[in-house]
Amino acid sequence: MVLLAAAALVALTAACGGEHAARTGSGTAGPEPPVTGTDWRIVRIATHTGTDHPDGTAHLGIDATTGKAGGRLGCNHFSATATVRDGRITLGSPTTTRMMCDASLMRTERTLLDVFNSALTYRVEHHTLTLTCANGTIIQAVARK
Repeated sequence: MVLLAAAALVALTAACGGEHAARTGSGTAGPEPPVTGTDWRIVRIATHTGTDHPDGTAHLGIDATTGKAGGRLGCNHFSATATVRDGRITLGSPTTTRMMCDASLMRTERTLLDVFNSALTYRVEHHTLTLTCANGTIIQAVARK
């Protein structure tokens, strides 16, 4: 979370992210943002029950130096261990704050919490990070500015 969050969710090594040239909306070639060291805003979550477009509060980042992910799941902030290797991100058990928020934020948060303690495949294409979870959930995020 995904995610996904955070959060986070941050330093990057070239081996962890895609540094190849890609077409941008302006028609010029530019590097893809790296998976680590980028704060990713979650814009779409697709599950077997439907698709959600979070309101912009959910974000995540991964720090390759510390091996930590962090960010916001919608309502609450989180942190977790994170390993990025060979097209996979493995997230450990998250530590979160315990606030209650609007029902839509809590729904987003519950969905994103389901991706922890599992391996996610990822790709960065057209400046969008796509995470695919073992349970079939697909999370898309864009770099926050």
